[in-house]
Amino acid sequence: MTKDRNADSRTRITVLVALAANLVIAVAKAVGGMAAGSPALLSEAAHSVADSLNEVFLLAALRRSRRPADRRHPFGYGKERYFWSLLAAVGIFVMGGCFSFFQGFEALRNGTEESFGGYVAGMVVLGVALLAEGASLLRALYQMRRQGGVARLRDPALRTVIAEDGTAVLGVCLALAGMALHMATGQVVWEASASLAIGALLVYVAYRLGRDARDQLIGEAADPQASGRIEAVLRAQPEIDSVEALFTMKTGVDTTLVAARVDLVPGLDSERVEEVAVRIKQTIARTVPEADQVFLDVTDRLAQEAGESPAATGERGGA
Repeated sequence: MTKDRNADSRTRITVLVALAANLVIAVAKAVGGMAAGSPALLSEAAHSVADSLNEVFLLAALRRSRRPADRRHPFGYGKERYFWSLLAAVGIFVMGGCFSFFQGFEALRNGTEESFGGYVAGMVVLGVALLAEGASLLRALYQMRRQGGVARLRDPALRTVIAEDGTAVLGVCLALAGMALHMATGQVVWEASASLAIGALLVYVAYRLGRDARDQLIGEAADPQASGRIEAVLRAQPEIDSVEALFTMKTGVDTTLVAARVDLVPGLDSERVEEVAVRIKQTIARTVPEADQVFLDVTDRLAQEAGESPAATGERGGA
């Protein structure tokens, strides 16, 4: 638990760094975009505003998801992170992607009236933004590396920050290219195309983040490796004759519910069955630490078949 809280503290610092960078950059991009009349720069301003709002969502997710379980939520509040991550994806789509498309289409339809000074100011703002966004991205990537790399990137808050910062760096590069080509050729189509490309990029990122959050909210199974280790533990127990069914579901970033239906060998009395069940649960918890809730449906196939026979149920044909 202490390890999990330390990871949360590092993630919170990463989100705060990204929030501070995006707030400053959003103001600079908005002022520069209005002064220069640049659709690409205004698209990037909307992108930074969306990212800033999303960081607020992620901070709420970090705080609320660690609340202890209660009567209304016996499995805890771990899925809060996925709910707020879904809201962040919606924010990226609406505030970033749709506004960027609007700016691109407006530029193609009406054109822009930029001065040379506006070009220079806008590109300076984007240069500063590139440095700030790059620093925030490096911070997030450093934390991802500490948590085991991409394969173990389970925290939706950190995953969202990396996606946002990576998209922001690429978006700034697209805006710089669009403004530079507009300035060199006098053709607004370059800057409008940059806005449309930024919009398409944001819509794609929003779709990926939203899809991941949806999978978790509707009940995604544990990783195949974790499920395999759990099944191996069950099959290794001498008292288990067969594993009839194994169900897993992630209830948070580092918590998983496990439910297994196992058939025991014949001849075990009730006290022995209870001892075996306790030992199996403890073994699973040691092998897969995130399996914090383990439920075993212990059955005896022979007894079950006898209980379901016509003689036991009183159905026609029984003794």
